[in-house]
This record gives sequence, structure tokens and C-alpha cells, in this order.
Amino acid sequence: MADMVELVLRKAGHQVCGIARTVAEAVVLGNRYVPDLTIIDVRLASEGVGTDLATVSDAVGQSAILYATANPSAVMMAAAPGHACITKPYSFPNLLRSIELAAELKATGTASAPYPHGFQVLLQPLHGTSSLHPHG
Repeated sequence: MADMVELVLRKAGHQVCGIARTVAEAVVLGNRYVPDLTIIDVRLASEGVGTDLATVSDAVGQSAILYATANPSAVMMAAAPGHACITKPYSFPNLLRSIELAAELKATGTASAPYPHGFQVLLQPLHGTSSLHPHG
């Protein structure tokens, strides 16, 4: 699936730093390339948890963060820092739109409609916990 996502992103004109199967691999990629946006799958290889990535990598933590998961409540329960979440399964057009929205959230703090099916904005109240706000 990650290979297909990479292909879709490249065809849409995005540069892809690489695919990481673990939190450690993602930290290395993030520090090497300092991405503008990071797509994080919540379930990683070796029982890794993608929601840990934004808290352990300064470079990734500075980028727009879009989580991809079949269980969006896991992102909320982890109080994961980030901008948005898209629920699996998703279509590639919905993923591309979600990337636009996550970048917009990072840049402006808001996201303009239309929202793809399964897209959720992560709200980060002042007390530091996160909640999900569903759209679509």
C-alpha cells in the first residue's frame, strides 16, 4: 500500500522523502529531509505506533501531519499531535485532498471545504489534549 501511495503522490507532483516501516526509520528520514508534510500510518511494523513519531522527531513535529488509520479513535486516545486524520480505506483522490487540507491547517489553522469522506481535523485545545472533529 505504501508503494502505491508513493506512486500516486509522485504522479500528483509531490516529492516523496521515502517510506519508513518503523518509528526509528521515520525519524531518520524526517531528520534527513525535514518534510513539509508527513503522512503517518498509526500501525507500523515491529508493533510501532505512528502517533509516537511526532513527539520523538523535531523535524516531523514541525511538518504538517496527516494520520492514516482504520481506527481514528486511536489518534484521539493517544492525544497525538498533528493536523488531520483520514480513515482507511480511502480513495487516492481523498488522500490527495486530505494532504491539501493538512497543509492548509498547518499554514493557517483552518481548512476550507470540501472535506473528503473520512477526513477529520485534529483539534488541539490549550490544555494539550487532542480531539477529532469529523468532516464528511
